[in-house]
Amino acid sequence: MEEATRRNRLLWGALVFALGLGGAWLLIVTTPRLETAPQENVRRAVRVVGAEPRTVQLVVRSQGTVVPRVQSELVPEISGRVVWVAPALAAGGYFQTDDPLVRIDAADYQAALRRAQASVIRTQAEHANARHDLERRESLAGSSVVSEEQLEDARRAERVSFANLEEAHVTEEEAGRNLARTELRAPFVGRVRDERVDVGQFVERGNSIGTLYAIDTAEVRLPVPDRELVFLDWPSPTAASPTGAIAPGTGPEVTLRATFGGATRSWGGRVVRTDGSIDPRTRMVHVIAQVEDPYGIEADGNAVPLTVGLFVQAEILGRSEENVVVLPRSALHSEKSVLVVDEAGRLKERPVVLLRTAGQEILVSSGLSAGERVCVSDVALFVEGMEVEAVPAVPAGPAK
Repeated sequence: MEEATRRNRLLWGALVFALGLGGAWLLIVTTPRLETAPQENVRRAVRVVGAEPRTVQLVVRSQGTVVPRVQSELVPEISGRVVWVAPALAAGGYFQTDDPLVRIDAADYQAALRRAQASVIRTQAEHANARHDLERRESLAGSSVVSEEQLEDARRAERVSFANLEEAHVTEEEAGRNLARTELRAPFVGRVRDERVDVGQFVERGNSIGTLYAIDTAEVRLPVPDRELVFLDWPSPTAASPTGAIAPGTGPEVTLRATFGGATRSWGGRVVRTDGSIDPRTRMVHVIAQVEDPYGIEADGNAVPLTVGLFVQAEILGRSEENVVVLPRSALHSEKSVLVVDEAGRLKERPVVLLRTAGQEILVSSGLSAGERVCVSDVALFVEGMEVEAVPAVPAGPAK
């Protein structure tokens, strides 16, 4: 019984093995053969722009706040009670040169002037009498009527009376100036920043009662990196003074822009001077741009004012450079090279000289010829001479 069972197991094992061999042979004979084909040369597509040398006007950008060229405190030179204040003496008020702004009670100063005038009249009479006495004694000096001592006394009296007369004149002039100071007048054409005075108020000599600023010109202090100064079109060394000031009309032109009244406005000006030092922390040099007639008064009075305190963006016009190729910043392969596609479609690295990197653009001064195709795609795995397919990209815009 056991022997029959073992024989059956062997038969079944042999059968399963035979079926497995048959299935394997069937798979082998029915599998289709793979036909080999030559590998196609697939080129990577890269975007390119053409090198177009041209003349570029360099621009240095900055920003700053508008400040008045001249600002002064309105300070009385005498003390007294205010009896009149000009309507223009209010925050934002306009005034012209020599316009009266404040009047102080002049009664006491008028009285002081009259006293001084009376003193002048009295001392004039005393001096005339002393001079007449001296002349009389000098005429009798040769006789025994007038002694030398009496003559010397007459001379001394004449000098004292003359000194008293001079003192009276000085007092009269001082009283006249104090009387004139009871009316405070505008020192220039300008506006009122703030005022701290009203009718009936007693003001003290030397205490400020308001702040005024001139509106003939406005200034903007613009920080510029020291490395950017080379791009500006500075006047010749003889045009600049040792104080940093630049001869009128010779400094770089400046365009100021700001959003005012819901619209973008612009004003033109010039750089008139520079600070005498470089900030050691930021490596910035401050240039001062000046705008003439910022309120448009001399033009037509309807121009948009360049208001003091307005924050503006500035474009300082620099020098012109010829034969400059403007490329997108993405064209820069390394710090000093770009990738060009030759006529055979091979990608090659090309050393270039960078004039400037400005925002999303680079300015190449040499290293590229007109018409060469420059790659602006990001090529992570670059191999010198690799074949690519050049696809035209949008040309680079004008440099700023």
